Amino acid sequence: MLFGTGDFFCKRNIRLQLSSNFHTARTPIMALSGLYAALGLLFGAAAAAAAFGPVPRITWEHREVQLVHFQEPEVFNYSTLLLSDGKDVLYVGAREVIFALNSVNIAEKHHELYWKVTEDKKTKCADKGKSKQTECLNYVRVLQPLNDDVLYVCGTNAFQPICDHLNLMSFELRGKNEDGKGRCPFDPAQSYTSVMVDGELYSGTSYNFLGSEPIISRNSHQSPLRTEYAIPWLNEPSFVFADVIRADRNSTEEDDDKVYFFFTEMSVEYEFVGKLMIPRISRVCKRDQGGLRTLQKKWTSFLKARLICTTPDKNLIFNIINDVFILKSPSLKEPVIYGVFTPQLNNMGLSAVCAYNLSTVEDVFSKGKYMQSATVEQSHTKWVRYNGEIPKPRPGACINKEARAANYMSSLNLPDKTLQFVKDHPLMDDSVTPIGDRPRLIKRDVRYTQIVVDRVTALNGSMYDVMFVSTDKGALHKAISYENGMHIIEEIQLFPNFEPVQTLLLSSKKGKRYLYAGSNSGVVQSPVAFCDKYSTCVDCVLARDPYCAWKSHEASCINILKEDEIERDWIQNVGGDASSCPASSSIPFPPTGTSFLSCVGSDSPPSPTNTMPDVWSSTELVMVMLLPPFLSDQAQHVSVHGTFHLFCQATGPSDARFVWKKNGQKMEVCVSEQSHALADGRVHILSWVKDAVAENSEYCCSVLSKAGNKTSKVLITVEGKDSIGQAEWVKEYDSWRSAVSEHHAMMQNWKTTWVSFLTCILSCTMLLE
Repeated sequence: MLFGTGDFFCKRNIRLQLSSNFHTARTPIMALSGLYAALGLLFGAAAAAAAFGPVPRITWEHREVQLVHFQEPEVFNYSTLLLSDGKDVLYVGAREVIFALNSVNIAEKHHELYWKVTEDKKTKCADKGKSKQTECLNYVRVLQPLNDDVLYVCGTNAFQPICDHLNLMSFELRGKNEDGKGRCPFDPAQSYTSVMVDGELYSGTSYNFLGSEPIISRNSHQSPLRTEYAIPWLNEPSFVFADVIRADRNSTEEDDDKVYFFFTEMSVEYEFVGKLMIPRISRVCKRDQGGLRTLQKKWTSFLKARLICTTPDKNLIFNIINDVFILKSPSLKEPVIYGVFTPQLNNMGLSAVCAYNLSTVEDVFSKGKYMQSATVEQSHTKWVRYNGEIPKPRPGACINKEARAANYMSSLNLPDKTLQFVKDHPLMDDSVTPIGDRPRLIKRDVRYTQIVVDRVTALNGSMYDVMFVSTDKGALHKAISYENGMHIIEEIQLFPNFEPVQTLLLSSKKGKRYLYAGSNSGVVQSPVAFCDKYSTCVDCVLARDPYCAWKSHEASCINILKEDEIERDWIQNVGGDASSCPASSSIPFPPTGTSFLSCVGSDSPPSPTNTMPDVWSSTELVMVMLLPPFLSDQAQHVSVHGTFHLFCQATGPSDARFVWKKNGQKMEVCVSEQSHALADGRVHILSWVKDAVAENSEYCCSVLSKAGNKTSKVLITVEGKDSIGQAEWVKEYDSWRSAVSEHHAMMQNWKTTWVSFLTCILSCTMLLE
């Protein structure tokens, strides 16, 4: 018998994976043979598939929630967003147009500016083999604030990138027509990133028409800098994000501000039969002025390192980084870097989120070992750890108090020995490891594209980092970490046509917290929480959403960040304990009282004992509430071998009855029901079926009554069943039991009822026998 006790109480469109684990050798990531073994999992077809990660507790379809849309006819590629919280304006860069929208209601357009390519440039572009209808247009790729009144904007401009100044008062371009090479990509399909720091644009993009010369540069009138055009510096990078982290002004080190770039590039340090991609973090110092003789007009502070995002046993390596968000909050001791990753050949449909402390990154750059190239077997080059003497000042370091004390007042004063070393050794041997040495979240059957993170204070004072992660199917997952693992609060379908989310922004302005998602067809605005969708205290609390709490005297679920004052009677428990909810609320298990247990065919309605008056004769009071089928939706590894039970429960009028279907066919097995008459005349019914699955199966439980009908479904997926032996099943079952045990503490409040509940199951089993 298999049954679970997870957070099943407000879930729809559940996907419950029942399958086996990967079983490969446990080897260190740095060992070359170990890398081959681990990558065999990434590049080969695994015989046994695994179920990873929690499923969203509830899924909101596009039509079920209040979302605000913006799109214009014949306008596409809304992929560049810039938020001005102070002005309540969202700037949108699309194909050949820039919009200014009301950030509180993006359906309200303030301004628009069309920025088109001349026919002559379109023709020249087409003559080079590009599409005149798509590629040879102007895709806005850079929207950065130059000052309060001007935006710095760049576009691809038919493969002749151009930059200009946008006057925000008149919403017109100033006609600067600056060469955008090195600041904006030529090709709209090329990767790019940029950030404006104190009036200077830092960019990661390509420097030529073919996209073969990658560059990280600073556009500055006083001190423009760029990377060396050399494979050790950048090797076919795909840029995803850039941001500045300011130095601690109270620090005695008097360090410099640093700009961080994130990208995936082809590995130079690992030998592999194909192109092995590696996720990187690199950084440069803001006050870098280049070298006097060596590295003239080039970065003297450019260093890069590997970002590690793997499972603890190294059996899963996520080596493609898709997006990054740096969480900066006064409540944090240091910034936390969140990254979204996928495997290189993602035939398993896996995604992961890893988090890194900034101090871990800085330790790698300031204390870690360097790598160097070594020539072996004539022309063959291999990258190995450098164990020789390191010049002083330390290569790649910013000019700080220690450097100035040694009379190095700027990078122009640095000795050639230090500069030549960093020119030849830009790659660190040490890697940046994630917090906890494991991903925060691993999810199967989804490809995460973008991430933003909000830090929320719950009613009990606990701080939660709420992750909003978008998918390539137009959906958004909201997830939090808690003491027993990861919980996906909800899934929201942002775009009805399931197109990929290309960009994601978060507004954390007090009272105006919104999410903005851009895609090829438009922009969507969403609130950070849908608290008002929960109609009962139990639903509200079991959502385990730190934004939401139950307001007892109004009998409503409210967003606590929208309220002026926190009241003492609000109910919230992110751990999932709903025992504080009023007794009149719909509770997870039947209350003590009149009950009836039956084992009936699916055509026979239950006959609950009920001496209470029937209050359901009034149509205004009629309501049927149905909770979906459940096993254990938060277990990370769940397997079934043999029979199991599925449970469903509902409240409604006294004539309510359950019908179960499997793959669209009515189930003829024993349908067990336990009924409890409630004080208000309603009946609470708990129904379950015992079954076994040999292939993927969809179960549907329906409650039928005079008050109406409700239906809910669950998909049971069995994978890898033909190649998994008994030993693997036993191991997986043990893992599942361990996961279920984590929920034991939450269930203590329902212990008495649970014992009665198990007795009912045993009774049904005896009837079956």
